[in-house]
Amino acid sequence: MSDISKEKKLKVAMLGAKGYPYVYGGYDTLMKEMGERLNRKGVEVRIYCHSSLFPVKPPVVNGIKLVYIPGIETKSLSQLSHSFFSILHACLSDVDVIFVVNSANGPFGFLTKFFGKPTAINVDGLEWLRPKWKGFGAKYFLWASKLATKLYDRVITDSVEMQKTYLELFDAPSTIIAYGANPAHDSNPERIRNWGLEPQGYYLIVGRLVPDNNADLIIEGFVQSKTKRKLVIVGDIPYTDAYVEELKAIEDDRLLFTGYITDPEELTALYHQSFAYFHGHEYGGTNPAMLKALGYGCAILALNTRFNQEMLQNGKHGWYFEKSHTAVLEIIDRAEQSPMELDTLRSTSRDGLTQKYNWDYVTDQYLEVFKSLKK
Repeated sequence: MSDISKEKKLKVAMLGAKGYPYVYGGYDTLMKEMGERLNRKGVEVRIYCHSSLFPVKPPVVNGIKLVYIPGIETKSLSQLSHSFFSILHACLSDVDVIFVVNSANGPFGFLTKFFGKPTAINVDGLEWLRPKWKGFGAKYFLWASKLATKLYDRVITDSVEMQKTYLELFDAPSTIIAYGANPAHDSNPERIRNWGLEPQGYYLIVGRLVPDNNADLIIEGFVQSKTKRKLVIVGDIPYTDAYVEELKAIEDDRLLFTGYITDPEELTALYHQSFAYFHGHEYGGTNPAMLKALGYGCAILALNTRFNQEMLQNGKHGWYFEKSHTAVLEIIDRAEQSPMELDTLRSTSRDGLTQKYNWDYVTDQYLEVFKSLKK
């Protein structure tokens, strides 16, 4: 029997990501994992999909209703316009609660206020500090994030440190709900040999190749090291960019740029068989790539930020390096000289996935928020 079968079925619209079952980033994963679980609990879930990404548009997948909404297809307007039209559509529908991701959609809360629809927003990271959003972009994200705290009924942050940030900057309380993880204990080492790799024969970076993930810093420190291991960089960006071209132009036979990897088994193997995983993400709370590294049993080397300190329990499940190529070089030297210590990190990393990172627990927390908002 479903959790809410004795009540009128709760109808929740989820929007602001790319759609379902499209899984690329953290928001898409959140909607997939939570949407499927909510559906099994008897909630009517409607996920708004970016129309241009779906050549085939089935109305229902795995019990989840899908709504396909176009956007203004330019680099700067595509996602924002899609979110605006999606929120407008949801406001005119019979859903009970609207759940929005991404603080960039903060200003669109005026629509939900006007139509009287209960709302929650997951504001995610500190977008206004990211190097790619210089000038107007940074000012927009700061303004939009502040508006999100005023226009939405419930603000969701994904970590204690992010909750503190929203209190400090906007005097805005929030509900902490982390992202979930799907740990894996096994992988097929043959999947990494497709890239000419051997188990524990490489360091790993996973993430978008943007300045705030600090791949350049890690690569610069790595090429100065004497390690015979490789550095595998998984990720890219979907457009031409001078920053990425400069990274790929660095001449060192130990560097391997794989681009995007969409095969989940291959990505799992790359995590699981790595000697160590480098996490250079600078801004944000609970990071999905870090959760994968914990869940796949990696030895984690992370940039020293308060968010990474929280996720790794202040050094219990990883080592930290400061923001300099010298610090990267030093932590590589330490790792090369301490293989037994890295073995210990690998054997205990999954212990870092406490209950708050369990998808069932995450879903239950969101369900409580949605029930409390329903009028």
